[in-house]
Amino acid sequence: MKRIGIIGAGQLGQMLGFAGQHLDIEFVFLDPSPDPPAAVVGPVLKLPFDSDEGLRQLASSTDVVTYEFENVSLSAIETIAADTTVYPPPDALRFTQDRFREKQLFESLQIPVPPYCTIDSERDLHDAARDIGLPLVLKTRRLGYDGKGQAVVRDEADFSTTLTALGGSQLIAEQWVPFDREVSAIGVRNVRGDVAVYPLIENQHRDGILNISRAPVVANGLTALARRHLEQMLSHLDYVGVLTIEFFVVGDELLANEFAPRVHNSGHWTIEGARTSQFENHLRAILDLPLGDVSPLGHAGMLNLIGSMPPKNIAAGDDTIFLHDYGKKPRPDRKLGHITVVASNPTDRDRAINRLSEMLVA
Repeated sequence: MKRIGIIGAGQLGQMLGFAGQHLDIEFVFLDPSPDPPAAVVGPVLKLPFDSDEGLRQLASSTDVVTYEFENVSLSAIETIAADTTVYPPPDALRFTQDRFREKQLFESLQIPVPPYCTIDSERDLHDAARDIGLPLVLKTRRLGYDGKGQAVVRDEADFSTTLTALGGSQLIAEQWVPFDREVSAIGVRNVRGDVAVYPLIENQHRDGILNISRAPVVANGLTALARRHLEQMLSHLDYVGVLTIEFFVVGDELLANEFAPRVHNSGHWTIEGARTSQFENHLRAILDLPLGDVSPLGHAGMLNLIGSMPPKNIAAGDDTIFLHDYGKKPRPDRKLGHITVVASNPTDRDRAINRLSEMLVA
């Protein structure tokens, strides 16, 4: 029996744990939270993510270490990687933890991105407005997620206050993209280099947080283009595990927004909607097992449950609707669970998603 160590014990760790149950895998988690979701699938070392003692215990008691969020300490990962197998590779974190380096990586692989520049002063922001144009999206280079650490700047009168709100330096300005839609591409690569790519996913956000995902996307050639970009990234990083790239669709072009070196919220539909979930395939990849079939089982939609949970009987009597409760305490803007719909056609899927959305708002 293999034992996997996971840094972080949130809902992604929980879903990895559930996926590993039929693969005869045990899990140990490192997370200082008092009652983390993944505690239902394995023991949790209640120590800080970057604590020497916690990392030592995690590495010494497992066969391979992975992580469920990309803001884990890079130096901590590099420390245990010297003596322990760690996937995805530390280089992936090095790029994804800094939005400037991330953009440079995309460009080096000839993956298009919106025009951008670094910002360390108000003078830099004025130069960016002149060179790139307004509106701009101003972001912190590090530690941003779910819409945090960023703001849209539409007027020069807002430069000073926006800069101050975001820390004043170590920022990046990106051209505002009037995109047609947002999509994500999720792929997986195992140690021997086998690659599998899930169908392209269309995403809708609300207040910077993913609200609804739908798959597969009918995208007139964009699926093949996204796959090519994803395979370039996987190969360049000698990557092992699940990797996600988020794109803006502008006509027949894909502009890369960011990538995540982990299982991803937009791939939750794969638990019921694909022959092998992203969670199982991540485990297969890091243990160098054959990758599972990523074919869809229908037309899937995923609805995030943010801030509050619906009644547990919301899916009663309907075998196309699946409710996932992460077991977290409610609070505003917190991801507490998700609902997946799997239908035989996109019309029925969208009708169900719309009905559920209306029920949750009512």
